[in-house]
Amino acid sequence: MSWPTLADLARLPLPGTEAPTTVRFAPDGSALTYLLAPPGSLVASLWRHDLATGERTLLAGPAPETEHDETLSLEERLRRERRRTGTLGVSEYQWLLRAEVPTLLVPMSGRALVAVGEETVLGPARPVPGIEEASAVVGSADGRWIAHVREGDVWITPLDGGGEARRITADAEDGVTNGLAEYAAAEELDRFEGMWSSWDGQHLAFAHVDERAIPRMVIPHVAEGAASHEEHRYPFAGGPNARVSLRVAEVADVAADAAAAPAAFVEVPLPQPDDEYLARVVAHPGGGWLVATMPRHQRELRWSHLAADGTVRRLWAEPGNPWVNLDDVTRVLADGRVLRATAAGGFRHLELRGPDGEDPRPLTAGEWVVTGLVQVDEARGCAYVIGTRDGPTERHLYRVPLDGTAALADPERLTQGAGWHDIALSEDGTRWADLHSDPSRAPCLVAHDLVESARLAAPEIVGPPMTADDLGAVPPELLSLLAADGITRLDAALYRPAAPAGSPPPCVVWVYGGPRAQYVRRSWDVTVHPLRQYLARAGVAVLVVDNRGTYNRGVDFERLLLGRLGSAEVDDQAAAVAQLAVRGEIDIGRVGITGASYGGFMTLRAMALRPDLFRVGVAVAPVTDWAGYDTTYTERYLGLPEEGAEAYRWSSALELAKLITGRLLLIHGAIDENVHLRHSLRLVDALQAAGRDVELVVLPRDRHRTRSASGLATRDRRTVRHLLDGLGVPLPDEDEAAQVAAQAATGS
Repeated sequence: MSWPTLADLARLPLPGTEAPTTVRFAPDGSALTYLLAPPGSLVASLWRHDLATGERTLLAGPAPETEHDETLSLEERLRRERRRTGTLGVSEYQWLLRAEVPTLLVPMSGRALVAVGEETVLGPARPVPGIEEASAVVGSADGRWIAHVREGDVWITPLDGGGEARRITADAEDGVTNGLAEYAAAEELDRFEGMWSSWDGQHLAFAHVDERAIPRMVIPHVAEGAASHEEHRYPFAGGPNARVSLRVAEVADVAADAAAAPAAFVEVPLPQPDDEYLARVVAHPGGGWLVATMPRHQRELRWSHLAADGTVRRLWAEPGNPWVNLDDVTRVLADGRVLRATAAGGFRHLELRGPDGEDPRPLTAGEWVVTGLVQVDEARGCAYVIGTRDGPTERHLYRVPLDGTAALADPERLTQGAGWHDIALSEDGTRWADLHSDPSRAPCLVAHDLVESARLAAPEIVGPPMTADDLGAVPPELLSLLAADGITRLDAALYRPAAPAGSPPPCVVWVYGGPRAQYVRRSWDVTVHPLRQYLARAGVAVLVVDNRGTYNRGVDFERLLLGRLGSAEVDDQAAAVAQLAVRGEIDIGRVGITGASYGGFMTLRAMALRPDLFRVGVAVAPVTDWAGYDTTYTERYLGLPEEGAEAYRWSSALELAKLITGRLLLIHGAIDENVHLRHSLRLVDALQAAGRDVELVVLPRDRHRTRSASGLATRDRRTVRHLLDGLGVPLPDEDEAAQVAAQAATGS
């Protein structure tokens, strides 16, 4: 029986994805640390891999059988939702790089585990006494203390010399927290932190969040035996945002008596109105922090210097073009100069600013983007970045001189082999690790000597990688198609049917299509997508297109979303389908579409705007009306509702419900706290009012990301059946037989 079968669709982890993640070097570069789950498990542990001997040591992790979704606290489940974390066990860790003795901090299940000692004998991480049920944990840069949040207040626990936790704040209440990122920051700004150690470890900056003005959203747990519910303060578009400020505490005396009064802190007068955003906080080697704030309209990023005494000095502002796409490419050098990435020129590139933020000097340029900053080697005068210089579907490591002497558009590429490279560098800049995959080969981790240009370890640090042939899967063909404007090139992936008939096959468009997302990648994950592979094995071509508006192609590629969502994106998807039909590669009379979240919204818009083309669709957790989504995401593209009512009306799927004539299936998690179930229910109501039939499948125990075994199986089974039936394609024979046998055994 070929992969995947119907039973394989919801089986996790996906084949070939059991590779190290969150790879980092130990401070002296002698070893790698990474997260890895046992074969067939989603419960990850933290491992140390000695690069000289190849010995692997377990540093932290639960027994796989002791942890599953149901054992996690609600707080931990929501944290995983915001971070899009799919694994259990250890999901993060931190080397405290300026500690006198190598120190490793591992937050896990509300606790803080620490391993201290020489790196060659670093043993298992041990729990720090007194830290339990922590909502967030962060270590000081110098390894002397750990800050954690408990019940909305910040506590400090010393690591050198003992002592109990000392309370920093005591004003948390319902709707008021300290040291935590608010919902909008974590969900939409990719800021998951609410506490930041100073460079020297003498001070702690932390967020003070007041959400009391935000209305409560009640989410009932309808599948529980006893009535229960959740309440979330959800910032609906046009409504109040959280009021976020900063506080700074001096923590040099953290070993003081825990019974003493809460440590003193200062309130920081950030130069921003109450409803604006705290975007980024970066420790400054010269003391204090760089702080980036953003006005509510998100058209500008404003940088300031926050001193340890709480004083603030405004530095520079970066214009959004047309909005700000936040990144994590900000590093302050020892002499105070600031390394930044900005898209002011149309593509996100590296620049070096003076200590006051003035006189920016470009270090890279061209029609490609810097997607990440890996390391800065000040001693050798260079920075290492990840970018798309060799094409938007690939990621490679490049070395960029800080003096600007290299050709700006042509930095030195270090990675070999086409595909997707995730990189870690040692602190001294002499070693690097490459987690590399492509559509024909699963991720493989290799360590290199950067100075000698040689490998440090066996080709595969953790086993030989799986190949597409091993799995019995066929990698998609990566294509370039034209957008609806007839000019812009779009990246696409086409999964061709395994056994094409004499006539062109039907087609399913698998879509996301929204901002800050990229589906088409020259990596293993495009091959190991079981639903796409299953449809292709059943005789259906599957087309994935990154339309205009998606990420990492430059500002002009994105800007058409401003004030109008779900219009040009649908045109591009339709244009891609038409091009394949003209070539005779698909049957344009049998086309379906499916997607989740923004992809669900796109599914609805496509079926409404092009009912002649998209005859059947499955929309999973769709946003149906943007006034019902959050402030930060929605207002970035549509503005405030009272200022742009027409933009909201034009971008609504509810407004177009009466135009949907094809066969539509809606799937939605009942406890989705991101895109609430009411989105799908409102669409059902609108369709019924228009006399249209629709099926709605509710997953009682699932949120925006489907996680439960029953939810995954139901979502994937119903998606496959609906699409194949709507396109007139039978289930593969072996799955049809298995289904009949299962029904006979259960009497159903």
